Amino acid sequence: MTEVDGMSAVVIPIDSARERAHALAFALPEVLWDLVPTAVYACDVQGTIVRFNRRAAEFWGREPKLLDPDERFCGAHKLYRLDGSELPHPECPMADVLVTGEIVRDQEVMIERPDGSRIIALVNIEALRDSEGTIIGAINCFQDISERKRAEAALQESQRQAQQFAAIVQSTDDAILGIDLEHIITDWNCGAERLYGFLAEEAVGRPITILIPSDRLDEENVIVERIRCGERLDHYETVRKCKDGRLVDVSLTVSPIKDAEGKIFGASKIARDITERKRTEAQIAMLAREAEHRAKNILATVQATAHLTNAETAEDFKKALNGRIQALANAHSLFVESRWTGADLRTLVVQELSPYCAGDPGRAHIEGSPIMLEPGTAQMMAVCLHELATNAAKYGALSRRNGHVQIAWSRTLDGVLVLSWSEVGGPPVEPPSRQGFGTRLIKQMLEGQFKGEMRFDWQPEGLTCELSFPL
Repeated sequence: MTEVDGMSAVVIPIDSARERAHALAFALPEVLWDLVPTAVYACDVQGTIVRFNRRAAEFWGREPKLLDPDERFCGAHKLYRLDGSELPHPECPMADVLVTGEIVRDQEVMIERPDGSRIIALVNIEALRDSEGTIIGAINCFQDISERKRAEAALQESQRQAQQFAAIVQSTDDAILGIDLEHIITDWNCGAERLYGFLAEEAVGRPITILIPSDRLDEENVIVERIRCGERLDHYETVRKCKDGRLVDVSLTVSPIKDAEGKIFGASKIARDITERKRTEAQIAMLAREAEHRAKNILATVQATAHLTNAETAEDFKKALNGRIQALANAHSLFVESRWTGADLRTLVVQELSPYCAGDPGRAHIEGSPIMLEPGTAQMMAVCLHELATNAAKYGALSRRNGHVQIAWSRTLDGVLVLSWSEVGGPPVEPPSRQGFGTRLIKQMLEGQFKGEMRFDWQPEGLTCELSFPL
């Protein structure tokens, strides 16, 4: 061995360049070539292969013909870049070394075998020089790193997927956390921070019981025992405690975490806040009960109305019943507008008197502060006003062109509503010989259901009626 221009070279004084390269390539016994753990081949300055070892033949998938000009290194196999594009001869590592003498270290190339399969090789090439430093050939040591590259690619893909999964875990609104089998928190995502209020550094390393209300501590023991048995819990609804002490309804999904040998060493928990859903379900249930209650009340009122309605003919009965049911329907229209909070008393009064005051608003004088009646009370008031207005239109002040009614109400300090109805300008009034349906209906509803009182004053100039009941 000698050193030429800073490069190491094996020197053999033989005239022919090919013979010199051949002699240099065969300077080592064949047994040593085949003992080398990597693939090796040597070529002369023209690139013709002059020697190769067993591993090189295995690597190429065939044995090239030695000293055959057609079996140059560029003919023994095709070279490609790692992106799959073909590598032209002038740019391949061996050709570059034979021209420049520059050493190639750990360059990656792709080689195509005769059967079309491709492998990735790591090549190390060094020039062979004579005693004068002239390049007479080169030797290439290369190894198949396809498996390593696949493993690296698989690792990169795994890391990419892990990063992607971690990003998903961190960005989801669900609380995701991990625990070991001793109930200690090991992982904590941003969703858990938002739901429970604990930062990751405040939660990791602490027992999961910081999230569990004292009356539900036994739940965690049951959950962990099921995890130890390899079970998974889906949509387990329970209650958890936040950092500020607030309780939230959650739906839990709990899955066992296993190591490479399949041994369970912890659990992942996904908690979804279902507080709003629970609140909505409770509200729906309450509204359903309320709707049922109101429907029963309405049907009871309609039933009582039908039962107490008296008339000489079927047509009169139908007309009276339709009017009273319409009064209930009008009140319910107001309930819908207020989303079942009730109805304004003034609106009820105007609604019932409007058919008799069309074109002449002066026929009704209304006074009173705004009072919102809850649905049951408003329903009763609508029927009472309907009966008083119908009676006035048939027999009282509203049956005459110049007649009018005065309605006023007030609320006492002890919460009693007092409403007065006065008729003026109608025909002379006499006390009735018997109590009609309207009177009986109002009396039954007001006194029986609302613990109120009803007083009639049959003065000759017109009827006066006073209703009072606690709100």
